[in-house]
Amino acid sequence: MAANNKHTIILMQPTPNRMTRTFMDYSSIGQAMEALCGMYEKKLRDVNPTVQNLTYDISDLFNFIDGMTDLSALVYDYTIQAYLPCDRQWIKSKLHRHLRCLARDHGQLY
Repeated sequence: MAANNKHTIILMQPTPNRMTRTFMDYSSIGQAMEALCGMYEKKLRDVNPTVQNLTYDISDLFNFIDGMTDLSALVYDYTIQAYLPCDRQWIKSKLHRHLRCLARDHGQLY
């Protein structure tokens, strides 16, 4: 099974309010990273409703990630048939890799 095709659960608490704790599950690491990017892009659209073409760089996305009270992931490892915990730094590393792949695929490698 490809490394990216691992069931991934994102555990997050965006604010200090414990009532904001939630989780989201995805069929792959890539889908989870795409969803996190989508959350940030939605926040940008909410804050800038009149801007049609929003742009951001990796440091903006990382600031969004770092601004969350808590963020981690559980990634299923088929070899041991269990979920492995992954921290915020792991998520940032996977986001960086995900965005590099998207940029490469669209001829916009930075």
